[in-house]
Amino acid sequence: MIAIGNDHSAVEMKREIIALLGDMGLEYTDYGATEETSSDYPVFAARVARAVAKGTCELGIVICGTGIGVSIAANKVQGVRCALCAEPFSALMARQHNNANVLALGARTLGMGLARMTARTFLEASFEGGRHARRVEQMARLEKGENIE
Repeated sequence: MIAIGNDHSAVEMKREIIALLGDMGLEYTDYGATEETSSDYPVFAARVARAVAKGTCELGIVICGTGIGVSIAANKVQGVRCALCAEPFSALMARQHNNANVLALGARTLGMGLARMTARTFLEASFEGGRHARRVEQMARLEKGENIE
């Protein structure tokens, strides 16, 4: 199950990503805005992030105008590693090396084709573990306020 959420600026891009999820045979829960009336991106980012952190959804996708606001908001939820990606290679590395569990996209900064490719790459990739697991654990410890030095 994929969690997806967006603000008013990203209604159209969310529809495109939902179509991609359908093409990939993936189920989703929509936590986002459905209209282009001004809305608050932290609310939608938090809904997605909490669904991922609780295990209700395996991965999440959050979308706002630039992707910056939703990525910052999602990363405030403990257990979430949200990566703002503007192309497929970063999305691949976010999953393989950082075990990112939420992808942030910018509706005003990405074309639809690139957004679809980036999301598909993120959804198809998996964490490599190994030396990267140690670093992900260090991030989790930082999140808890621990000293990692």
